[in-house]
Amino acid sequence: MRYSKATDYALHTMMFLAAATPRTTIGVQQLAERQHVSPTYLSKILTKLVKAGMIESTTGVNGGYRLKRDWENISFLDIIHAIEGSASLFDCSLDHGPECLIQRVVTAAEEKMETYLREQKLADLAKELNLMH
Repeated sequence: MRYSKATDYALHTMMFLAAATPRTTIGVQQLAERQHVSPTYLSKILTKLVKAGMIESTTGVNGGYRLKRDWENISFLDIIHAIEGSASLFDCSLDHGPECLIQRVVTAAEEKMETYLREQKLADLAKELNLMH
């Protein structure tokens, strides 16, 4: 399975915002330069994160993006769903329904992965990152 580059940039951007100072506003240009990506492309990703309620944007001279007040509860799964959506990774082409043994195995694996990603909180990783520096 593979997540898109957009998800990679979203996860890194959220970590950067959390590790900086969560209530500090950071401009799209600085966020884009940090990841060597175009500001236009990153803006589209940031728009999805704003719509998902994870970050907020401010306009003006000191405008940019910052985490919302309850950012400590954001999980990796929340970020992934904001970018990729929440559709299942596997869709049985034979449409056997719930009795399909293959569908059952893949669905169970996907549920375990989602549980793990849901447990990985942005705040916990930001603390770990700050301890490393």
